[in-house]
Amino acid sequence: MHILIAPNAFKNSLSAGEVASAIETGLINSQLKCTTECFPIADGGDGTGELIVQKCGGEMMNVMVHDPLGRKINASFGLIENGHTAIIEMANASGIRLLKPDELNPLEASSLGTGELILAALDAGARKIILTLGGSATVDGGMGILSALGVQFLDEGNDPLTSAETLVDLAHIEINQVDQRITDCEFVLLCDVDNPLLGEEGAASVFGPQKGATPDEVLMLEESLTSLRAVALREHGLEMDVPHGGAAGGVSAGLHAFLGASLVNGIDEFIRVTSFEAAAQKASLIITGEGSLDEQTLRGKGPMGVAVRAKALGIPVIGLAGKVPLNTPVEMKKYFQVLLSIGNGPGDVESAMKQTRENLIRIGEQIGHLLSMGQGELG
Repeated sequence: MHILIAPNAFKNSLSAGEVASAIETGLINSQLKCTTECFPIADGGDGTGELIVQKCGGEMMNVMVHDPLGRKINASFGLIENGHTAIIEMANASGIRLLKPDELNPLEASSLGTGELILAALDAGARKIILTLGGSATVDGGMGILSALGVQFLDEGNDPLTSAETLVDLAHIEINQVDQRITDCEFVLLCDVDNPLLGEEGAASVFGPQKGATPDEVLMLEESLTSLRAVALREHGLEMDVPHGGAAGGVSAGLHAFLGASLVNGIDEFIRVTSFEAAAQKASLIITGEGSLDEQTLRGKGPMGVAVRAKALGIPVIGLAGKVPLNTPVEMKKYFQVLLSIGNGPGDVESAMKQTRENLIRIGEQIGHLLSMGQGELG
């Protein structure tokens, strides 16, 4: 038996690589006779870029950029495919992890640093940019990134605007100074959510509070993004109200409109770029998982992408999570043969998260013992 271990990260607990390693340790500790391969996955969230670069044998490049609040920091991006393609993780330059809790301020936070990473990638010779959007601290509609690339956002007096808060005063968007290399560059954005730009399910309403916005500030951000969309449509005929447009505080909508970026499901692109199916075809069983496996999983999350590929290949899938529904959704039953919670008895969430590694090792060992019964090894 050959088992492919392909989990997502357990958010705020273990990285995808750490999860895979823990499950593998449990299987090795069991009586199951098997071989294993760890193939940690990501769906556009924090850590996706690093995993892609590792899987593709790329190299990392370092550059000085501005963080969400304008401070100079050292950030990195990856180059794969002989330098032709750059892998840029938005969280590296514009991520919420770069700010202290009391610094969260999406009205002022800018995605400028991510734009600076794009410029550095172009300087390095990249002609395709794969941008992963998870973990951002911003709700600026991509204003910061686009500003770094030469787009100008101006008020009625033609004075430049520099923050999400000031977008309510947006009157003109000038694009005649955009870096000309952009026209020869392909942009692919890995989205880990399918929210629209505006409305109750939009960037401001859903992600604003997660990034520190108060209810009043959410309304201000909604007004700013509405203004940005209206001016883009009026002056340039560019529509920002598109599927996945709310990802990363509207960055996906802004870059789709002004750069022609393709917005793709994160796990689908990850699977394609990393040649996941080649590894899956060797497996007789796949184990995947993430912090929670539920209805949200069906909306294109990492484990679902794995399970869909596995079903097409006729390979059974076990899903592991800290939380699974009491009644498994019918759609999930089509793709997962088994869903298991890794918890070991009642307890609070904080304690359970601290025990994630131990619980994964334990459940991996139990899975191995169960499977070994079919080999006649358990006794």
